[in-house]
Amino acid sequence: MKIKKANNLAGIIYPPGDKSISHRVAFISALSNGVNVIENFLLSDDTLRTLDCLGELGVEIEISEKLMIKGRGVKNFQKPRSTLYAGNSGTTIRLLSGILAGQNFNSEITGDDSLRKRPMMRIIKPLRMMGAKIEATENGTAPLKIYAVKNLNSIEYELEIPSAQVKSCIIFAGLHAEGKTKIIEKVQTRDHTERLLGLKVSSEDGKKIIEVEPGIKIENKYYLIPGDISSSAFFIVAASIIPNSHIVVKNVSLNPTRTGFIDVLRKMGAMIEFENVREVSNEQIGDVIVKSGKEINLKNLTLAGDLIPNVIDEIPVLAVAGAVAEGVFEVRNARDLRNKESDRIKAIVKNLRNMGIEIEEYEDGFSFEGGKKLKGTLIQTYGDHRIAMAFSIAGLVAEGETVIDNPECVKISFPNFYEILKNVLN
Repeated sequence: MKIKKANNLAGIIYPPGDKSISHRVAFISALSNGVNVIENFLLSDDTLRTLDCLGELGVEIEISEKLMIKGRGVKNFQKPRSTLYAGNSGTTIRLLSGILAGQNFNSEITGDDSLRKRPMMRIIKPLRMMGAKIEATENGTAPLKIYAVKNLNSIEYELEIPSAQVKSCIIFAGLHAEGKTKIIEKVQTRDHTERLLGLKVSSEDGKKIIEVEPGIKIENKYYLIPGDISSSAFFIVAASIIPNSHIVVKNVSLNPTRTGFIDVLRKMGAMIEFENVREVSNEQIGDVIVKSGKEINLKNLTLAGDLIPNVIDEIPVLAVAGAVAEGVFEVRNARDLRNKESDRIKAIVKNLRNMGIEIEEYEDGFSFEGGKKLKGTLIQTYGDHRIAMAFSIAGLVAEGETVIDNPECVKISFPNFYEILKNVLN
């Protein structure tokens, strides 16, 4: 895929369905009692792995204009005939492990080369505390073997790492437990699972407490999945760093645990507004309007501390904005970037260096002086969809030609990314 410098961006964008919410709605529908109808479900490599795994567990799924999932209840899944395959999807393996931990059959779940390197002890520890019988490799990675248990115990667990995947895993396991499970967050993470299940949420001493009562009856529902704000981030950044741009992103999730990167861009000086804000399926949804003037006058800042968990997926494309903005752009306390679909710190550093940026790499982040002219180069994606899309946006402001080495990897989350990009380029 070859990318050339753009004059401006203009148009209306309808982003794909939100990936995080699509995964969770699929799992919750499978746990429900009855038929669920889901509109705007994201059909990407990651979410299809979730649907395939649920199908292997005996869940009836029909994919047409809308997705239909017939729930089996909390404990009525069928023993899979073979090892479940989560592909590249960390959400699939971690959330499904919480469901499998409470079943009365043995199961095994694995993934591709990238997923088999990602840390799983973060879910294994709390699941074992609940009485689950679960084994990983010596390195604490997949494949995971999960053995039948009669019941799980309720626990009170404070998350050691801010992670919506770990939290959701424990929530799903808590549905199978005897007694009330409490999950405590020092740093708030995306909250789609507790919203969708309508769980009791409170605050105490600055910490968030989520309670999971046993025996919740999950009703079948109609769901409308909002557009994915993380996928939209690439276009929001592009319109903020390319002069004379004006885009409208329609019907996108504006959940406050997901819009941290917009707060960052606004602090940098980007002109971003929300319109038509409303609530659908317990989630805020609306339109995002982005404009830029003849000159780009963004100012850099430091991303660190409690901000990181709610912008971690957008750091690759925020780094691209930082390359255009004036001053020092620094990311710290983001060690978990190394445990994503690729080592994203390494990928960001290497590609920005190849584009002409002098950048310093740290174990938990990186820093560089922005405001430099980028030069087109060969981008190494490492098979990571967010690296491919972020540096496609970098190519729009670079001199010369930028070549993306594996554009196909965007299918993990945003299959029609390049088609939409072509439509708004001028």
